[in-house]
Amino acid sequence: MNPLNSPLEVGVRALVLLAESHPEPLDLAELALLDYALLHSGEFDGPPSLHPDLPARTGELGMKRVVLEQALLVLIRAGLADLEPDHDGLMYRATERGPAFVDILEAPYVGSLRERAEWAVHHYAPGADVRAATRAILNRPTEAPGAQHG
Repeated sequence: MNPLNSPLEVGVRALVLLAESHPEPLDLAELALLDYALLHSGEFDGPPSLHPDLPARTGELGMKRVVLEQALLVLIRAGLADLEPDHDGLMYRATERGPAFVDILEAPYVGSLRERAEWAVHHYAPGADVRAATRAILNRPTEAPGAQHG
């Protein structure tokens, strides 16, 4: 199994986001957008991006939902997240064990995720129109290889 963007890796990122928003739940669209913002935070005037700004990175957002759903099932089975119905649809929430599990993770990468999750949940997301923000990312022109940022 390739760990890069696997359900395990995406699940850790989703749990970090759910732990940061705890006890508030997030839906799948919010989680997908926040995960993208967490990885590419530099694009949104946040902390430096964790992943490189590759030309085709917007394609991540479209593929992310399938892996994210698989990752969330892993979290639910492990008792770290719950799925609950809401008047707007299905919502995901960290259980009480979720934030405690994140607290015991000591890898430097997890520390970077937590820093960016705090920024994404409390500074980027409030008031954000998830559909419009997702559309804006997906409709961005892709850069030619070797293009310079100005």
